[in-house]
Amino acid sequence: MLDVDKKSITELRDPSEVMKLSRMGSFHQSRLSFMRILMRQIRDENWKFKREEFNVNNKGVGHAIYSATGPKNTYSLIAFAHDLPDEKRSDRVIADAWDATFTLYDGRPSEEDIERLKKNVPLQEVGRISENELCLSRANKSVRLWDHVISSLSAGCQPDVEQIDSVGYLMRTTAVYGSGKFGAVDREFVSDRTEFKAPFQYELLSVFMIRWFVLDLVNQMAKVQNPDKAVQLDPKLGYRLGIGNSTGLGMAPFLLNHPVLLNNWILAKETALSRVRSVQKSSMEENKLFLELYEKSIILFGLWRSDHPLQIKKLKEISNDLTRLSKYLKKFDFESTYPWDRLFNWSKKNLSMEGQEFIISLIMEPYGNLVDELAFTMSDNNQSYVKIDGLKSIGDIRKQLNKVYGWIFDIDWECMDSNARAWYVSQEKLEPRLGERFSEPIGNYEQPLSPARDVYRLSKDLANFGDDELIANFLMLKPEHRHIVRRLQIVSNHPYSEIRDNTIGSQLLPIDMLRCKLSFFGAIHFDPRSDRWVRICMFKGAPYPNQISNSISDYWSYLEGF
Repeated sequence: MLDVDKKSITELRDPSEVMKLSRMGSFHQSRLSFMRILMRQIRDENWKFKREEFNVNNKGVGHAIYSATGPKNTYSLIAFAHDLPDEKRSDRVIADAWDATFTLYDGRPSEEDIERLKKNVPLQEVGRISENELCLSRANKSVRLWDHVISSLSAGCQPDVEQIDSVGYLMRTTAVYGSGKFGAVDREFVSDRTEFKAPFQYELLSVFMIRWFVLDLVNQMAKVQNPDKAVQLDPKLGYRLGIGNSTGLGMAPFLLNHPVLLNNWILAKETALSRVRSVQKSSMEENKLFLELYEKSIILFGLWRSDHPLQIKKLKEISNDLTRLSKYLKKFDFESTYPWDRLFNWSKKNLSMEGQEFIISLIMEPYGNLVDELAFTMSDNNQSYVKIDGLKSIGDIRKQLNKVYGWIFDIDWECMDSNARAWYVSQEKLEPRLGERFSEPIGNYEQPLSPARDVYRLSKDLANFGDDELIANFLMLKPEHRHIVRRLQIVSNHPYSEIRDNTIGSQLLPIDMLRCKLSFFGAIHFDPRSDRWVRICMFKGAPYPNQISNSISDYWSYLEGF
């Protein structure tokens, strides 16, 4: 029986510590990352995968169909390969052509479906899909690695490992659209399916199957180049290839626009941490697994590359952290009580935030029986419109405001630096963008993505009203505050729902928001290209769908197959 003292350590980390962007921008993948949740479900439910069609010609143009069948439902990835001129290849949202385009079909498509999708999926935003499709996506080649792999395989040789590791993927997605976009089914109509209880499961299922298609395509094109001599990519090298992703500012407002969902993600992680810290005695097997994964993590960090100054600094920090941690673990007493709590507390005093958050992810690994069930608490299934409780007194609102948002008064809101940025939607790029308020004419187009500033404005206007007055009466006179009063009432009941930083200040680093979200996806190898967009790798180290078995390890994300 697991030795957990439920009474000894019950407090979760305070939101004032966890919800700072500097920490959120240091999160790592964990057992609660959505890719790993998906892989566990695929294994536990013994899903079956099959390549149904592969009709791609010698120019690399055509389509392929792959099926995934769970206990109750079948899903089909329909992939379209295109012959894209180099000058048309772009990761920008306004691109109109890609190396490959995809949709995930709910069921098995008919020939009529395929013909319909041929006319629409390659067009992406300009096309239209239907309620039979779950998501829409596209991808571009990493041309340098793609050419190297095909050149090597066609010559009868395996590609260079170092080149594979330096990039990590043959294709990268530039968007995976779901939840009703462009005609796809609304999430609420499929969210009751067991396989979609955790967030973003069908989007990630699509990416998982795209990785299989990319492998088949590169093997095919190598054979086309030299039919007599070409060889298939060695499976051990295939494990080292994930799917890249290029993510920009469009994703950043997600965390601000979905406070309850954000709360549920962080709450699950913090609950898992508290449970693991409460383990009174760890077993030899748990200690051994922790140390094994730690050694694999050192290799994993060694493969992480970036040319951006912000990430170079972080990589140096984690390198120093690993040196300190290695020395500490050599003398660490696993036999004493509460080993993981002691290690956690040591990390707070001796490691950077990057290192601290890595430790948090790592100590969860031996405890699937404590952690994994929390995966199904991470969605926000209450989609009903949140009504403002107009009967709340202004005194109650003030108390809520000071309790949740007291930190905003440490910011000088009269200072230009505190108001330097503004979020808006670009007509050209059709996505959220962050502009300079005082040098660009964007003020009239600002999106409500600065809760801290808006709460401050609310507090100033509330000062003119008595405690006993109703908030409904206040809002009748000051309707511009309705959105933030509603948010205050939501956030008051969800402690991890609000980022505790100024999201329009001159020092804002949007990549911290991106890193937070993508860590929950399960991304590794964060490679910022600026403070506003980042490249990552997904499913690196995972088996391919046609290699799935009941024995698939929980720890593939630590590159066990290498």
